[in-house]
Amino acid sequence: MKLSILDQSAAAHGRGQDETIRQTLALAQQAEAWGYHRFWVSEHHSHPSIVGTAPEVLMAAIAARTQRIRLGSAGVMLPHYAALKVAEQFRVLDALAPRRIDLGVGRAPGSDGRTAQLLNPDRNASERFPQQVMELQAWVNGQNLPPGHPGHKVYAYPQSDTAPDIWMLGSSDYGAQLAAHLGLPYAFAYFITDGQGADEALQIYRETFRPSAGLQKPNAALCVWALAADTDEEALRLFESRARWKMDRNLGRIGALLPPEDAARDYSPAEQFALERLREGALIGSAATLGRKLRQLAARLEVDELVLITWTHDPAAQSRSYELMAQEFALTPST
Repeated sequence: MKLSILDQSAAAHGRGQDETIRQTLALAQQAEAWGYHRFWVSEHHSHPSIVGTAPEVLMAAIAARTQRIRLGSAGVMLPHYAALKVAEQFRVLDALAPRRIDLGVGRAPGSDGRTAQLLNPDRNASERFPQQVMELQAWVNGQNLPPGHPGHKVYAYPQSDTAPDIWMLGSSDYGAQLAAHLGLPYAFAYFITDGQGADEALQIYRETFRPSAGLQKPNAALCVWALAADTDEEALRLFESRARWKMDRNLGRIGALLPPEDAARDYSPAEQFALERLREGALIGSAATLGRKLRQLAARLEVDELVLITWTHDPAAQSRSYELMAQEFALTPST
């Protein structure tokens, strides 16, 4: 099974946000050395917890520091932008790292409604998403748009004999249906829904998939939040930072990750019940424990690639988690 990483540049209490971005670069280099298949970065705006706002910039910096690992966006929130500009950015990235670039796109704003409107004042931008994706496909692959289209005989440069792979990202049936219709690979955001809707979306994707020039059969990946440590007990301790964040988020409080030792607070009885369920269902544990959970999940949903997202307050704990999973799944660097 392929293992990949999605790093969201999660803010940590007491650490500068600029340091968080640099930590993402360092993690990408480690991921390549451990043998991970892809390293993806995300796009969020005006988000106190996730400070990665410009995946295309991060990807360029990572491309300059790596040689083999695939790099991608998970994703570019396409309704914020002109498809031509996105195509140009990723054609430049492909020139810097040929055959290593994934262009993951999504329809969600990655922000609140007010921020989304500041990024693009067109309130109906998301309704054009399917058309944008098709335009993006043409420009990324060097194809001419049909006569009568405003983009006819307009091209995204630089051109070459390689092109980024476009991925559809989603957490609902909508993305699955569009990915299947356009013959694109599909990544389901399991970590957003805590698994709800995953079975249905993946089934729709596989059953309605239409082969395309770039992809002859369905290709689905699952993006999951996961944390490994040397023992089950240590993984549970580290998880307290994430658990506190999720419980606070339910109350509309969004901020940086707290250290595990500072994560406890007084919870209401209803919160205590929700917290216990959260701990019980979390993909955490020692390498053996988490490895078993991940294999069972991948087998149940019939995917052969998992993209792991790990938040910890301490970057060393995050690195150790990914290192343990690389060992558990016997990853080897590609040549």
